[in-house]
Amino acid sequence: QDRIHLSNGTLLLNGTFTEGRPAIVRSRLPVAYNPDATAPVIWLNFLDGLLYAEDIPTLQEFIGYCLIPSNKGQRMMVIKGNGGEGKSQIGAVLSTIFGTNMKDGSIGKISENRFARADLEHELLMVDDDMKLEALQSTHYLKSLITAEMPMDLERKGEQSYQGKMYVRFLAFSNGDLESLYDHSDGFYRRQLILSVKKKPPNREDDPFLADKLCGEIEGIFLWCLEGLRRLQSSNFRFTESSQTKANREDARREADNVLLFLRSEGYIRLKADSAIPSAALYGIYCLWCSDNAYKPRSARTVSMTLKKHADEFGLEHDNHIQNALGKRVNGFWGIEALVAPPVL
Repeated sequence: QDRIHLSNGTLLLNGTFTEGRPAIVRSRLPVAYNPDATAPVIWLNFLDGLLYAEDIPTLQEFIGYCLIPSNKGQRMMVIKGNGGEGKSQIGAVLSTIFGTNMKDGSIGKISENRFARADLEHELLMVDDDMKLEALQSTHYLKSLITAEMPMDLERKGEQSYQGKMYVRFLAFSNGDLESLYDHSDGFYRRQLILSVKKKPPNREDDPFLADKLCGEIEGIFLWCLEGLRRLQSSNFRFTESSQTKANREDARREADNVLLFLRSEGYIRLKADSAIPSAALYGIYCLWCSDNAYKPRSARTVSMTLKKHADEFGLEHDNHIQNALGKRVNGFWGIEALVAPPVL
């Protein structure tokens, strides 16, 4: 983790460069180290047109982070837009920098296929060029790969499972957020750096040779990435995050967990300290709200667990002695008043 093997030698992160190629290394980047390479003007102008200025250092640090076999940053990156902005050009540049140390792949496949992890052994980076917007069934594999610092159990078809050291990082280009069907924990969203691209100018003429021009500056781009890695190291692998990046992550979390959106809605319920509502009645109103707003309702158990988890935030209190319409003592919550009659489920 203290050196980068390049096509013309080995660069230590303290600045020492040794020419020549050791006989055997795990990863070698197909780019030469040239400390006198000119600044990558085309690359910087491209990023200036694609990303907001405050988010460019985040991308610089993340690509630099991928140069060494380390998971200390414990983040993946999602770059999202509406399409046609040119964000996939970043993938062409990364392919030139990383060569065979990078794989094209699918975030969904990593989450669903237990054999997919072994294909990423010894890889520095996986790029999902067009991330599917289908919610992940499971996030266990993805989260464990993002934070892996110990050997992991890997499986290949027809072979005995074995322990392997994983340090692959994930970068996805998408038209929306990465979602999960069941995992709405802070841990899932905390592991994401979500950058938004600028809207494509209506009169912009795309350059079909842009990728070639960018790759022509690859030695300068490598120095730019190296600067990001050193800045990340100096901050103990804490990424620079703009207020917009933080807001993107929070918006993704809230949008995915529609129970929180329901609690903030108007016309269905009201937060009121001296009011109480049975859990069944509250779930019925929640399902009505989901139907009216085209959301898929979560299970009654998930709704109840979410309310308990965020009880302090919304001033709620769970009680198993709330009186329902039939006079029975049932589970419910203090702090919520129904504004509509719950439907019969």
